[in-house]
Amino acid sequence: MTLFALALVLAAAVFHATWNLLAKRVGDGGAAFVWLFGLCSLVIYAPLAVVVVLVSEPHLGPVEYLFMFGSGVLHLGYFVLLQRGYAVGDLSVVYPLARGTGPLLATAAAIVLFGERPSLLVFIGIGLITAGVFVLTSESGSLSTGLGAGVVYGLLTGVFIAAYTIWDKQAVSALLIPPLLQSWATILVTTLLLTPVAMTRRKEARALWRAHKPEVIGVGVLSPLSYILVLTALVFTPVSYVAPAREISILIGAAMGARLLSEGDSTRRLIAAGAMVVGIIALALG
Repeated sequence: MTLFALALVLAAAVFHATWNLLAKRVGDGGAAFVWLFGLCSLVIYAPLAVVVVLVSEPHLGPVEYLFMFGSGVLHLGYFVLLQRGYAVGDLSVVYPLARGTGPLLATAAAIVLFGERPSLLVFIGIGLITAGVFVLTSESGSLSTGLGAGVVYGLLTGVFIAAYTIWDKQAVSALLIPPLLQSWATILVTTLLLTPVAMTRRKEARALWRAHKPEVIGVGVLSPLSYILVLTALVFTPVSYVAPAREISILIGAAMGARLLSEGDSTRRLIAAGAMVVGIIALALG
C-alpha cells in the first residue's frame, strides 16, 4: 500500500467514525433518518457529480448502471441495519462488530474472487487489526453487556460492508466508474428506494429534521466523503489492503465514545489501539 493510499484511507476513517457518532446521537431514526441524510448528500454532491461526468466522460452502459443500482441496494441494507443497531445497542458494540466483520469477509472474498495474494506481512497486519477489533468487544467489556440485538445487527451490518466493498471495488477498478459518481449514484438509488417509506412517515421525518438538523447534514456530508476517499484508494490498491486499513476508524470511534459518550474501560481500548496501530504499519509496509 502506498503512502498516498494510506493517507486517503486514514482520512476516510476519521470522517467515518465522526458520522457514526452523529448517527448514534440520533438513535432510533430508522429509515426516515437514512432518507433525510441521503437527500442532503444528493443535493450537496450533485454539482461535483455533474463535473465528474462532464470532465471524465465515463462509459456508462447497462453493466455500469447495474453496478450502480446493486451498490444502492447493498448500501440500503447497510444503513438501515446500522441505524437499527444504534437504536438497540451501544456504539462500542455495534460499530466494532460491523467494522470488524467487514474486512475479514472482504479480504477472504478478494482472495477467492480476484486472485489477490497478500504478503505474509499483510496477513499479520490483518490479524492484528482483527485482534484489536475483538479486544474492543471482549468478554470483560462491551460485548458481555451488549449481547443480543446489538450484536446481531452489528454482525449483519458487517456482511453488507463486505458485500458492497467487493461490489464497488469491481465498479471503480474494473468498470472504471469514477468513485464520486459511483458514490452519488449509490446514494440516489438508496434514497429513491426509501422515498415511499419516507412519504408514509412524513411527520417522523419532519420531527427528525427539526430535532437533529446538524446530525442529518453532518452525516450527509461525511458519509459520502469517507466512502469516496475509500473508493479512490481502491482504484489502485487491492481490497485486501484497503478494507482492513480503514478499520482504524474503530479506534477513533472508540476514543470518541469514551470521551463524548462516557464509555470507559480505557485499558482495554489501549490494548486494542496498540494492536491496530501495529497492524496498520504492517499493511503499509506490506
